[in-house]
Amino acid sequence: MDPRRVLIFRDVVRAGSISAAARELGWTQPAVSQHLRALERSVGCTLLVRTSSGVEPTEPGRVLLARADEVAAQLHMATEEMADLSTLRRGRVRLAAYPSAAATLVPAALARLRHEHPAIDVELTEAEPPQARTLLAEGAADVALVFTYDDPPTEGSEVEWQLLGEEPVLLVLPSNQEPRDTDLRALSDADWIVGCEQCRAHAISRCDAAGFTPRVRHVTDDYVVVQKLVAAGLGVTMLPRSALEAYRHPDVRILGDVGHRRYGALHHRGARSVPATAALLQELARAESERPAGAGLA
Repeated sequence: MDPRRVLIFRDVVRAGSISAAARELGWTQPAVSQHLRALERSVGCTLLVRTSSGVEPTEPGRVLLARADEVAAQLHMATEEMADLSTLRRGRVRLAAYPSAAATLVPAALARLRHEHPAIDVELTEAEPPQARTLLAEGAADVALVFTYDDPPTEGSEVEWQLLGEEPVLLVLPSNQEPRDTDLRALSDADWIVGCEQCRAHAISRCDAAGFTPRVRHVTDDYVVVQKLVAAGLGVTMLPRSALEAYRHPDVRILGDVGHRRYGALHHRGARSVPATAALLQELARAESERPAGAGLA
């Protein structure tokens, strides 16, 4: 059964005649009649009878008319919903973000988005980059904020990468500990604190380049815990600027950068055509552009 013909049948019944419906539709009367005959053939019974005053539905026609009204109502609601989404009167975006971005970049972006488009609902999940990529691949996230120390993420032809920025990775020491510069060789005998798999690999690689293998004593993804361990004299570490922007322990000392990492948004190809997703990506880029230079380094 062709739904379009069901709706034409409804128009004819509501208009009272084939000719009146044809005028409302902007069609010719024979064209409308042709669709009605095809509909009756598909259902196997007569749906309309001609009377002196126009047309009247048969009993099967009245049953179909009730369903046609339901279809028309659903289509009208769908049209309104699409209008709401396309004009950003409402929408939903699921965002996965690594912890330091969730604490720094994301709040500013979401606050601006709520102010500009209060009916857009953003659902935030904190996730390190590997987990965020998995959520995106499984359809459980629409946008994944991730970072990389090496080349931009290559996720295949179905995923796009939007670079947002680059930040230094900094050496973090207890406030009373030497060295006073970023010569990592002076820390070859120190205990080290490392974080997620990517951050750990970066720290080890930088120490390897300086000629030693770091003695990893503690492993934690929590940048607050990391700094508290450092402040207590239990080790040294490397942290990205955003982690120090999110939280800065008063009893740690920060030295110049010992590397850099890039960060940005991964999303499925074509996601920018979804207004709510495009609005979130725009606000993330704006929040990044408005971040003060050297935040967290003072």
